[in-house]
Amino acid sequence: DNPLGNSPKLEVHRTGALHRAVSVFVMNPSGQMLLQRRAEGKYHSGGLWSNACCTHPRPMESVLSAASRRLGEEMGIECSLEPLDSFIYRVDVGEGLIEHELDHVFVGTSGEQPNPDPREVADWRWASVLEVEGELGSDPARFTGWFPFAFRHFPSRYLPTNNVDGRFARSVD
Repeated sequence: DNPLGNSPKLEVHRTGALHRAVSVFVMNPSGQMLLQRRAEGKYHSGGLWSNACCTHPRPMESVLSAASRRLGEEMGIECSLEPLDSFIYRVDVGEGLIEHELDHVFVGTSGEQPNPDPREVADWRWASVLEVEGELGSDPARFTGWFPFAFRHFPSRYLPTNNVDGRFARSVD
């Protein structure tokens, strides 16, 4: 996780070079996860569902700053974010592009309604973690290539505490 230099985004995706990335999950007070469907005009993975936002840190930008910046730019939301985990993955995203990233995963809670940038986001919705898990199992092609990897790092503390009301518990450390 030590940057060795800077390269244009498209170049690293064409060559499959390992690079740093950020994935942000946002939960609402009812325990639902914010999903976005990427704008069709994105240079890859357009029209696919994913987590609240993703990005690459700018030179000398911390991953937390990148996560907060991009959440505001893409979804129009500001909230406190906490780091969950990081992992490395590699997937072919089509059209000769490869995502090979060290992905830093963050989560936050917000009651704000998103105000997304239409150049970035075609649609958005709130869904329970169990709904998302079911959709990934039945139709994974509807989601971005990185989403299943990031979703696996989602903490169990956001799973329903019972099947009666579907409310989510959050542990306090």
